[in-house]
Amino acid sequence: MFAQESYVCKVEWGKRGAREAAERGDITIVVDVLSFSSTVITALHHGAIIYPYPPPIGEKAKAYAKQFGAELLLGRVEAVRQGTPSLSPISYGPQDRGQSYVLCSLNGAHAAWLAADASFLLLGGLLNASAVAEHAHILHTMTGAGITVIPCGEHWQQGKPDENDLRPAIEDYLGAGAILCKLSGSKSPEAQVCEAAFLSSRPQLEAFIWDCGSGRELRELGFAEDVHHCSQLDAMQVVPWLNNDHFTPLLVSGGQQRAILY
Repeated sequence: MFAQESYVCKVEWGKRGAREAAERGDITIVVDVLSFSSTVITALHHGAIIYPYPPPIGEKAKAYAKQFGAELLLGRVEAVRQGTPSLSPISYGPQDRGQSYVLCSLNGAHAAWLAADASFLLLGGLLNASAVAEHAHILHTMTGAGITVIPCGEHWQQGKPDENDLRPAIEDYLGAGAILCKLSGSKSPEAQVCEAAFLSSRPQLEAFIWDCGSGRELRELGFAEDVHHCSQLDAMQVVPWLNNDHFTPLLVSGGQQRAILY
């Protein structure tokens, strides 16, 4: 009843939207600007291997990491004390090349987990907006599948049982719009409004993300550099693709009509 199936490019919110997109066979782009998508993009840029896993960071997550010989990453604050990578994108560098990590997050990792059966599951953000749009367009040309962009949003804290806890987040909406404005093909009204939000906000993009609720939350926790990093538009060319159970950089060749790995 509320579907956007008649359009190539669509927008859905959160974990439910990610699952719906995957179930209809769409190329699904999960957008969690602060910070899961940006973190994985940055980690892969430095050559790391990332396995997504839904929270909490507990015994099940430890067992999951163990079966791949991967390190289960801690929360930002605890990781800073121990000097290890985390959900903070700037915690990754050349030293992480070839390292395997399991990364949990309430929004992006959980949405990716629920959308794992999508025809192609990609991660996008401001950092790689043009690159992920280009790759998604080629995949659409190759397969005929639609494209759904998923701004993950955040969650209200201490909600009541009968309340929807999804809190739309402008950083994810703007990240989705940055991707949509680079996509061709018919766009749903929802996608067009999202694209227009990005285009109208572009002159103040970094300022908006710096001062939005999620940006202020990270700054107050001492992670202002994360906000700066994640606000960069088209700073990286890496497109994370969920290959079975882990993210790996995707390179698609339109001329040869195939997808290959870096």
